[in-house]
Amino acid sequence: MEKTLTDLIGLTRDELEAFFESIGEKAFRGRQVMQWIYQKAIREIDHMTDLSKSLRKKLKEITFIGSLRLTKREISQDGTTKYLFELEDGQAIESVLIPDEERLTLCISTQVGCAMGCKFCVTGQMGFSRNLTPGEILKQILEVRRDLHSRNLTNIVLMGMGEPLANFEAVKRAIFIMEDELALNFSARRITLSTVGLIPELRRLFEEGVRCRLAVSLNAADQETRAYLMPISRKYPLEDLIECCRSLPIPPRDRITFEYVLIKDVNASPEDAKKLALLLKGIKCKINLIPLNEAPEIPFKVPSEKEILSFQKILIKHGFTALIRESRGRDISAACGQLRGKVFKIKPT
Repeated sequence: MEKTLTDLIGLTRDELEAFFESIGEKAFRGRQVMQWIYQKAIREIDHMTDLSKSLRKKLKEITFIGSLRLTKREISQDGTTKYLFELEDGQAIESVLIPDEERLTLCISTQVGCAMGCKFCVTGQMGFSRNLTPGEILKQILEVRRDLHSRNLTNIVLMGMGEPLANFEAVKRAIFIMEDELALNFSARRITLSTVGLIPELRRLFEEGVRCRLAVSLNAADQETRAYLMPISRKYPLEDLIECCRSLPIPPRDRITFEYVLIKDVNASPEDAKKLALLLKGIKCKINLIPLNEAPEIPFKVPSEKEILSFQKILIKHGFTALIRESRGRDISAACGQLRGKVFKIKPT
């Protein structure tokens, strides 16, 4: 029977310490290994020079340091880079690197495909294959960081393929490792989790100490329209989602971000803007307005610039911070809602 090796990437600090104790070693070895993997970007156990030769030999027999295979890299005219990664089972996921003057943001996937089925999202039309492991979530960061060479990532957004809260345990562990000072050492304020609004899991984030910024994909100001665009709203109605958002213990310096994809003749009228202002009244939030990214797979059109600006103006008039989010990477299908990494297995090249 073939021995199963343990992938060291994706284990939290506590899990690494427990693992080393289970093989008869001191717990602090786990902390050393964490630093080698995440801070020094070591891929080979033999390069961990503060471990004894005998320990390195033992580790090579029972563990490995996993990686993703970069199969394609596309660079947009605006500098956005899309990465297609192959997983060990041949499935594929996409990650998107978005540069600007002060920040370098990486948008990462949490599932292969997506089960939410939002009508305006290309990824949602692909269907769902499987959840990613904590290691597969983190390896996107590690692989892109290696590709960057000199410039450091400043922000992580869990807004790629998949619904993060539908893969709760893996996402939670990955975020803990992102924020661990011995690992990737990201501030909680530099990590944003985007969700369609799975209400029980939204509450669990705070109950289980997961620290990150929160973005809720809203996209309609009434239940009928939202249920049409986002099937999840039939299970978790808009009224219940807004009540949940009002009750979340958001830290004093933070706000919930509500994401609103503007779709012509569906949710982008002045009346829709007024309903949205009334719906969100009293919630400490900002609103990201996202003009629809059109694609052959979806039956909608983007509103005119005049309609978009009118929508924003109404929200601002009601006292909200409402930003029109610039579409990045559209020419390489890397814009919001356009990720379409193949769900079927990639044939080896």
